[in-house]
Amino acid sequence: MSLTLDALAIYKDNHLMLQVSTHVLPGMVTSVMGPSGIGKSTLLDAISGQLSAPFSTTGQVIVDGKGVHDMPAYERQIGMLYQDPLLFEHLTVSDNIRFAMPKTEQKRLGRDQVQAFIAEQLSKVGLSDIRHRAVQTLSGGQQARVALLRTLAANPKAVLLDEPFSKLDTTLRQQTREWVFAQLKDRSLPALMVTHDMEDANSANGEIIEVSL
Repeated sequence: MSLTLDALAIYKDNHLMLQVSTHVLPGMVTSVMGPSGIGKSTLLDAISGQLSAPFSTTGQVIVDGKGVHDMPAYERQIGMLYQDPLLFEHLTVSDNIRFAMPKTEQKRLGRDQVQAFIAEQLSKVGLSDIRHRAVQTLSGGQQARVALLRTLAANPKAVLLDEPFSKLDTTLRQQTREWVFAQLKDRSLPALMVTHDMEDANSANGEIIEVSL
């Protein structure tokens, strides 16, 4: 799987904000850096299919060799990880992950196997004992890991990261980003990350794209 941006340009009221061309290979993380307000998060909205007026785009978004630029967001198979975990506080950890799983997959597996799958995923990241806990009782690092597991449960073909580590303290930030990058590499998922932090970009060990006004 790969993610390609072919001269993808973002406009606001017909004024060009930025243009990006890149090819992200499986398991790699490309970082996009630049000043606030230039449109980095808007770029992620364009890729994921969530752009709205007054913004518009030209160019192509290609996921796994297929152009998705004209597809609605739910058909693009692109996962998102934000600086806030955005977990559903009224659901348990297990139910948060299950919510993201495709309904067809849940039906195929059956309830018991779905729960077994979720337990296995949590166990892999050292969270096997929190499956039935409310998400608001988790630490910041635990919430970050659950958020990524939920993103991956949707079986994306590419992942977008929007300042995903910015609210974590220094030690936790390093541990979490190393874990996130390792998960993406293990699953051969291409990722595009927006960040203001050069340490994040360097840790990603991929291409760094600097955009400017």
